[in-house]
Amino acid sequence: MPDSLRIEICGLEKSYGEEHVLKDLNLTLSSGNFYCLMAPSGTGKTTLLRILMGLETPDRGTIASFGISSPRIAAVFQEDRLLEGYTALQNLKFVTGKRYSQKELTNFILTLLPEDSLEKPVYEFSGGMRRRVAILRSILAPSDMVLMDEPFTGLDHETKLSAIGMIRSQCSGKLLIAATHAGEDAGLLGAQVVHL
Repeated sequence: MPDSLRIEICGLEKSYGEEHVLKDLNLTLSSGNFYCLMAPSGTGKTTLLRILMGLETPDRGTIASFGISSPRIAAVFQEDRLLEGYTALQNLKFVTGKRYSQKELTNFILTLLPEDSLEKPVYEFSGGMRRRVAILRSILAPSDMVLMDEPFTGLDHETKLSAIGMIRSQCSGKLLIAATHAGEDAGLLGAQVVHL
């Protein structure tokens, strides 16, 4: 059984000039749970994810992790951040190493992408197809915590349901935090809603 992760956020604040995006935020987040950050644009969802990844520094407050001192983090950013000249399979191999066989990775890809995408570099993909590769990379990479910033942008409803099914199965037991505008996403993920 993997170690359980608990993140405690106490009094977190972040401003950009005169704009306060996070003010006295207190949260406890633990593995085995999914959380959806809900707030209007510009009110701290992306900032909180970036602070959790160590890409931003809060103005004040603390973030402490318990159970796993240096949790491994996988992420879906607002921009896809893929290896543009490589296929979807090569993108997945880059983050998974030898964790999965080529056949297993191909099966994951074919759950979300058409078969004719297998030989193409991802720069030829549509925005929605690229998003699906970004989601697959985040949920298949070795991690203790998965952070997703608007992960379903560009996905039609049926594809979103397929992606959510994979997220739920592959991230079971992990700590997952998704920032979203859509209230239905929390319900489909089975996530607790966190209003910022």
